[in-house]
Amino acid sequence: MAKRNLVSAINLALDQEMARNDRIVLLGEDVGREGGVFRVTEGLQEKYGETRVVDTPLAEAAIVGAALGLALGGMLPVPEIQFEGFLYPALNQLCNHIARYRTRTRGTRPVRLVLRCPWGGGIHAPEHHSDSPETLLVHTPGLTVVTPSNPYDAKGLMTAALRHPDPVVYCEPKRIYRAVKGEVPEEEYTVPIGVAQVVRPGADATVVAWGALVREAMAAAETLEGEGIGVEVIDLRTLAPMDSDTVVASVRKTGRLVVAHEAPRTLGLGAELSARVTEEALTALLAPVERVTGYDTVMPLYRLENHYLPDAARIERGVRKVMAY
Repeated sequence: MAKRNLVSAINLALDQEMARNDRIVLLGEDVGREGGVFRVTEGLQEKYGETRVVDTPLAEAAIVGAALGLALGGMLPVPEIQFEGFLYPALNQLCNHIARYRTRTRGTRPVRLVLRCPWGGGIHAPEHHSDSPETLLVHTPGLTVVTPSNPYDAKGLMTAALRHPDPVVYCEPKRIYRAVKGEVPEEEYTVPIGVAQVVRPGADATVVAWGALVREAMAAAETLEGEGIGVEVIDLRTLAPMDSDTVVASVRKTGRLVVAHEAPRTLGLGAELSARVTEEALTALLAPVERVTGYDTVMPLYRLENHYLPDAARIERGVRKVMAY
């Protein structure tokens, strides 16, 4: 079994599904000849031609609007937003139309597409290139939102997304595109959408993270294990629909919850998880839920980026806080 990084794993999933389904069309800025800014689609235009891997103008609203038209015409488009900060011009198409078509047509015209988008900070990029606006998407009924934390899930989630009956936003944590490698089967497989994964068992505290922060949570758990604190780490994987049942079950065991995410603190998904756990497992909590998040500011430029982003040390402090309550 070959070891791959996230870039290679996503590319493999796209390649295999394009070979299996000739209705799949990739479109976006530089996705063809250049293979994308991060080379995720490298080689696919050469293999499948310019009619299935389409280089577009710098026009996010048009890219996603064209994808909607393609989907309504029976194709399975995979539009790319080059960086998550440029998603906003496309929100009208995504939230007002794509997300609503199943309801608008009473289920007769569901829209199948997968919107790919590099996500989050950690690469020392300029403004609009390092945000985490997942709350906007998760708050929009009709959208499925997923994000992998490792190469195996990256391939499996992409394959599952391309076979999903509804629109999926596939958030790609760019900080770990090439930072981690893992075994990825060559054969086709899927990772189930809507199911979180316990990636490390523990009995004393639960840490929930997704995307690039799963690696930070795992590093924190390893340090704390040396201090006799058993941390259970959960990779949420699917942000919408959110698998809070797995989180609640873990909290009923550990009695403590820390949620880590890059997005700003206010109205981040940590608040939603906190509310769900409070509603469903209040009597199991031994301490208030702790959120380890980005700050309520615009993502700073690179000199302050590492101060803004949650890391293993901040997660460790969060766990120690709930343990000491």
